[in-house]
Amino acid sequence: MPDSATATVACPFCETLNRVDLSRLDQHPKCGNCGRPILLDRPLAVADANFAQITTDTTVPVVVDFYADWCGPCKMMAPLLDDVAHRRAGELLVLKLDTDRNPVTQQRFGVRGIPTLIAFRGGKEVARRVGAVPPAELDAFLSGI
Repeated sequence: MPDSATATVACPFCETLNRVDLSRLDQHPKCGNCGRPILLDRPLAVADANFAQITTDTTVPVVVDFYADWCGPCKMMAPLLDDVAHRRAGELLVLKLDTDRNPVTQQRFGVRGIPTLIAFRGGKEVARRVGAVPPAELDAFLSGI
């Protein structure tokens, strides 16, 4: 395992997986395939196809928001997670998994209610919170991972 914190993320433009050195975020990482920016100060989309590799290969905690576009409470959580991703860029990776488009991962983790937040370390679930939560509860959940 490398000494520095790294994240494996899918490029939002070409979907190529990239390993990003989180200590060098100020150098504005770019996709190794298409050269477009990889912005880790916001939640990134994840899919059934790359979920396992991203959560396993990332050395910092990974928080996954299981959501759906039609879900009201999910929409309430979105700006809170945007804020967390911005404030804690380089410390943790915030991902979003659309449960309508990615049923395999949703079923694998037994997600029955949305929004559901699941925290991972080394690909293993370490914490879970179901339902929309106020900012203080979200911060308490994240401080425990």
